[in-house]
Amino acid sequence: MNSLNRLGSGRTLLTILLAYLFTFSLAPVSANPAGAADLAEVDELPVIKELPDPFRLLDGSRVKTTSDWDKRRGELKTIIEYYSYGHMPPAPENIIAEKLSSTSVFDGGAQQEYLLLSMGPDNAIKVNVQMLIPAGAGPFPAIIKNDNSHTSVPPIAAEIVRRGYAVVTYARTDLDPDENNVVGPAQEAYPDYDWATLAVWAWGGMRVLDYLETLDFIDTTKVAITGHSRGGKTALLAGALDERFTLVVPNGSGCGGAGCYRILGPNSESLEAITDPKRFSYWFHPQLRTFAGKIDRLPFDQHFLKALVAPRALLSTDALGDKWANPLGTQVTYQAAQEVFDFLGVPEKNGLHFREGGHDQNAEDWRALIDFADEQFFGKKTDRDFKKLPFPEAPKAFTWTAPVG
Repeated sequence: MNSLNRLGSGRTLLTILLAYLFTFSLAPVSANPAGAADLAEVDELPVIKELPDPFRLLDGSRVKTTSDWDKRRGELKTIIEYYSYGHMPPAPENIIAEKLSSTSVFDGGAQQEYLLLSMGPDNAIKVNVQMLIPAGAGPFPAIIKNDNSHTSVPPIAAEIVRRGYAVVTYARTDLDPDENNVVGPAQEAYPDYDWATLAVWAWGGMRVLDYLETLDFIDTTKVAITGHSRGGKTALLAGALDERFTLVVPNGSGCGGAGCYRILGPNSESLEAITDPKRFSYWFHPQLRTFAGKIDRLPFDQHFLKALVAPRALLSTDALGDKWANPLGTQVTYQAAQEVFDFLGVPEKNGLHFREGGHDQNAEDWRALIDFADEQFFGKKTDRDFKKLPFPEAPKAFTWTAPVG
């Protein structure tokens, strides 16, 4: 079905107009953070052949101290919001949870609950949520997963719960349909913001965490967020922008996620391909498309998102056979982000895990996630090497290094 048919199928003229305005306009000044007005357009930006230096401030100086990094971190957020994802509204203060059902599962090992969260202006935004809660009093660490449906569960859900983790899945498409030229419920509720679909979905994960913070059986000092493919992109963005997520695990996230725009392995998805208006341009702010064919003018790359996660924990899980998701580029951004983790004194917080196979979030990916979470949350050592490079002979894509204190 082409975009014109999508728009014409049962949609009002108002909805079509809103879709047009959202797609082709920028946010008002009030939705932009300080500094965004100073950012240049694509043809005014310098050419940067290697990965941009995350330690180079906008005024040209370089980070020397952790205080400098705090300032630079704010700049990184401004850059990725302006050029790539758009700007999110603040958290609503009216989240209401309606419990729809509660059932004992896994032979009494867990309780499965279905909830409907309502929020935003007139509580018009509705998000379906599933929770798998281990038996016992808790508090339990939690893994938030975004998916097309809240009814999906990890392939080793029973094992995850047995290891003491709650699993919380929300339906991201309740917030914004995965469809071009459509204004979703969240965008309709906040029309003054220029957030694209990935930002909407990530904002939803933050709102789920808002709800978890009201539950005494969830340990909100130990909350991971994950997702697969476009869900991995969503998880990385949420983790980059919301410091309450203590572990961020994008899986098979590729272009616009843990992959690299500048460095592409064979048969990998490029910025030009993913932002094609006939494909997934609506996931991103329209500014990103202006860099198609001009990738060396992009003032950031995806290691900036990974750097924003530091000093919290980050694990990229991927597959060697998933060429479209750019395994080489994921290694490159891992190495670049490692400089930031090293600078902040937490080298062990940045990890990656590659397996054989293709594009999926399978049992091996989930076991790697839980093993890494056990290490980061509880100091439990495993026999996994979360520093093992899939392409050890590949050259680094940058010459800069972390500042030396």
